[in-house]
Amino acid sequence: MSTTEQPRKMTFRDAVREGIRDSMSKDPRVFLMGEDVGRYGGSYAFSKGLLEAFGPERIRDTPLSELGFVGAGVGAALGGLRPIVEVMTVNFSLLALDQIVNTAAALRHMSGGQFSVPLVLRMATGAGRQLAAQHSHSLENWYAHIPGIRVLAPATIADARGMLGPALADP
Repeated sequence: MSTTEQPRKMTFRDAVREGIRDSMSKDPRVFLMGEDVGRYGGSYAFSKGLLEAFGPERIRDTPLSELGFVGAGVGAALGGLRPIVEVMTVNFSLLALDQIVNTAAALRHMSGGQFSVPLVLRMATGAGRQLAAQHSHSLENWYAHIPGIRVLAPATIADARGMLGPALADP
């Protein structure tokens, strides 16, 4: 690097990617699944390079079926893994609402604490550029009012990198 070049600043996307990379490097139970997270590199390119780093067993592209792959994530979490399930936008989480609200959020209480669902759902929220009405809801406040769900919303680049590890450790 020449003396006139400035080091590249970390972007929010880079921070998310590094948070995932850190978590996957530290814990072999952590894996990422969702639409286009592998070969395509994820929506907004947040998972670019992770398939090459961790392979297809830990970076799993899923079919376009939020209900199905969120349910698979719930099952993996119940089986002792620590899945990060990417739902492209919060709007599409409504297609998996039964798995999120009636299964993942409720199982710990319904089992008297015998079962935990250590599942992290990653979702983009809010109005974005050129994303139209079906991609611009902000449902995080609604989810925050459901017992059994914890909502984390990173506000800074440091948050985006640092919040994932503790979230994955939470039963």
